[in-house]
Amino acid sequence: MHYYLPTAILLSVLFTAVNAVTTSSGDIFGHPASKSPSVIEYLGIPYAQAPVGELRFAPPVGFATTEIFKATDFVPIPYPNKTDNFNRIVDAFLGQGAVFGEDCLTLNVWAKNSTELGRAVMVFFYGGRFDIGGTNSPFYNGQYLADSEDIVVITVNYRTNIFGFPGAPQTTQNLGLLDQRLALEWVRSNVAAFAGDSARITIFGQSAGGIAVDYHAFAFADDPIAAGVIAQSGAALSLAANTPEVALGHWTTASGIVGCASDGDDPAVVMQCMRSKNFSDILAAEAQIVTAGDPALLPSPPFQPTVDNITVFADYLALSDAGQFAKLVNSFLCSTDNEAGLYRVPALAFGLSISDSQWDLFNLAGFTCPASRSALSRSTAGVPTWRYRYFGDWDNLRLFPGSGAYHGSELEMVFGTAEDVSGEASGVQQEGVSGMMRQAWGAFAKDPRAGLTALGWPQYEPSADTLVRIAFEDEETVSLVNPILYDEPCSTLAGSLSAAQGAF
Repeated sequence: MHYYLPTAILLSVLFTAVNAVTTSSGDIFGHPASKSPSVIEYLGIPYAQAPVGELRFAPPVGFATTEIFKATDFVPIPYPNKTDNFNRIVDAFLGQGAVFGEDCLTLNVWAKNSTELGRAVMVFFYGGRFDIGGTNSPFYNGQYLADSEDIVVITVNYRTNIFGFPGAPQTTQNLGLLDQRLALEWVRSNVAAFAGDSARITIFGQSAGGIAVDYHAFAFADDPIAAGVIAQSGAALSLAANTPEVALGHWTTASGIVGCASDGDDPAVVMQCMRSKNFSDILAAEAQIVTAGDPALLPSPPFQPTVDNITVFADYLALSDAGQFAKLVNSFLCSTDNEAGLYRVPALAFGLSISDSQWDLFNLAGFTCPASRSALSRSTAGVPTWRYRYFGDWDNLRLFPGSGAYHGSELEMVFGTAEDVSGEASGVQQEGVSGMMRQAWGAFAKDPRAGLTALGWPQYEPSADTLVRIAFEDEETVSLVNPILYDEPCSTLAGSLSAAQGAF
């Protein structure tokens, strides 16, 4: 549990002075990371006031204090033939067993305990279909990445589901994205206290988190804060956001279930009622909502980003073609070779029979083609851009025979957490690939314009051998191929996302 202490209480018994930093959120005391003692971790730092009471379903409000804060704990977070480690990996990825709560707008920092100043900064946004997720996960522990690359690693909690994307009328939309933005502003203002360089902030995310970081490049083009963006298995072109009408329908249904609304009720009265309801009752109401779509495919979460033309736009393809994104934000885009390997798990739980050919289209529509189109628009606009495809299929991370490089399977490699997640040791080749990936992500963060080039990774050109294959046939070195090898079927989709329903 986190708690504030009066400044008169002597803390030196518990913490050394080198672990203390002064921020707008108070004097923060951290502690050595459990498995990387040269790294100091600061957990659960509040960047916004608790979004409860009148702040529920409202934009985030900054948090500031001069008190002392002991940052020692994370806060609440908002298959046949399966392998022995299936349950452990899937439960960790889906956040099973975590404690949920509304007072969650915090971030976590990992930084090496050294006197070096001006280190590059990486800020991570988790995925979870904008419906689940949190930073208290072995997947995203930043100690190994901070240690090996000597960068400052930060993970951010933001609101998801109905609390982050309520769709209520006459109110601000996409609160979860605004949470992320406020967290980035906090990082820009405070990261120097952790020896970080506010001019070298890279934001990266996976799945819905990848979509989110790409959204930021469009929504905040004039002040992106970030110098680089890494979008893993998700981009703005990956998701058909809710229309205001669809979002309103879901909000009305949920508020009706808890006894707050019916069609035609005063939106302000409904909102006040919803703010008075129990947190768990609202979540239970959300769980009863069934979204429209193809019943033979995965259902989409009802509460997700909504088009407001401020933070989320209706036509990202047109915006991309027009180059209306942050030109100074360098891009690093990806997909895994078999994203569907993870999604087959919920499909089985839903009792859906989806053919292999449908799964192939799912991979294309939701991941390969959006990454291809995004990389094309960036490179055409002269933005230094790199693109990779991940192929790793490791014994300790395999979900079932044939799961391959499934959705999210590269996360443990980037963060160096494969053994923590699976409970099984990594092999020599796997450790080599993980080290190489951490080096590449760190190189991009340190120099988003040339760091990867220095490693021999060419900038993306759609007609040249510039698609970087990572762990192809489990090799520790990368290989380069022409992206048409994987992108050619994209022309048959004409930008349609329908085959990837339920991916986000």
